[in-house]
Amino acid sequence: MAKNNKGEEKILDVDASMQGTIAFKDPVNLRINGTFEGKLDTKGNLTIGENAKVRANIHGDNIVIAGKVVGNVTASQSLSVVSPASIEGDIITPRFSVGEGSIIEGKVTMKTGSSAGGDVFLTLRDVSQYLDLEARVVEDLVKNNQIPVRRENGNVVFSKSAVDGWLQNQKA
Repeated sequence: MAKNNKGEEKILDVDASMQGTIAFKDPVNLRINGTFEGKLDTKGNLTIGENAKVRANIHGDNIVIAGKVVGNVTASQSLSVVSPASIEGDIITPRFSVGEGSIIEGKVTMKTGSSAGGDVFLTLRDVSQYLDLEARVVEDLVKNNQIPVRRENGNVVFSKSAVDGWLQNQKA
């Protein structure tokens, strides 16, 4: 376990086998590459490395998973699942991306912030499948501002409810 301080940035790198609860009140960059069993309650960025095996319920802000996780995952800001990740458990997050080759066994719920009836957000690929259109057609709709879209960190994000409203207007 190594801890590096770069000004305000706190990095904790766990390569060992551990059991118990890891909880942080202040934001840190936590990276787990070993085996962990228990509970993870983090602030900041959490990365579960490709060789990691985690059996825990996980709560965090921004989470990236590339290893094996057995347990529920709740990310308050975003969750990225990177191949060859494997997750057995339910997922709750407002922003979600999953890489080809990753495995998820569980329910995915996408909610905005703390709102109970949060909206579902879709990627360009999701919208093209949802509307049964080729991705390039959806890209053209975005370029021409013909479909409601939001840009976040250089990515295009669609609100499902806004797309549904747009679709109803197209049919009228």
